[in-house]
Amino acid sequence: MAIKATIYKAEIELSDIDRNVYGDYQTTLARHPSETDERMLIRLLAFALNLPADGEHGALEFAKDMWDPEEPSLWHKDFTGRIVHWIEVGQPDEKRLLRAAARVERLSVYSFSSSTPIWWKGLEPKLTRIRNLSVWQVPAEQSQSLAGLAQRTMALQVTIQDGATWIGDGKNSIEVSPVRLYGTPDSER
Repeated sequence: MAIKATIYKAEIELSDIDRNVYGDYQTTLARHPSETDERMLIRLLAFALNLPADGEHGALEFAKDMWDPEEPSLWHKDFTGRIVHWIEVGQPDEKRLLRAAARVERLSVYSFSSSTPIWWKGLEPKLTRIRNLSVWQVPAEQSQSLAGLAQRTMALQVTIQDGATWIGDGKNSIEVSPVRLYGTPDSER
């Protein structure tokens, strides 16, 4: 018998001062049996960092990356179903990134492992022609701290200002400062 996903619910109170995006968002995450709390919270972080300012051009949603290899961790689709923004969490390979970049306007990767610099050093020379790619590293100690916020039902306050993100649950607050490894400085997260 297959092991089923564990369902987590998150209520996010977002204040993104950098992009002038504010609001309360309720979301449901299906956590794959092999997914860690750390990775799940990085998906939630990527969600908060990339929420569109309005719903006029579609919505950002969690996809089924761990169940379906043809889907990312998150995607923003417009109302026609076209994928505008493809978001990967982890350390995808070169072929996956090249294939995704050809299909979308924006491609973002959020890596959180301490091995990120080694992974990126091997991939960067092969991906320099991808102009719609942004690669971010969440420092490992920060992503590990985020894992401590995982609960089946979460109420999180997320504040983003000057490139730093504070995520709190009313008791604990963690600062996360993703580092851009690749992409133009003026491109969005």
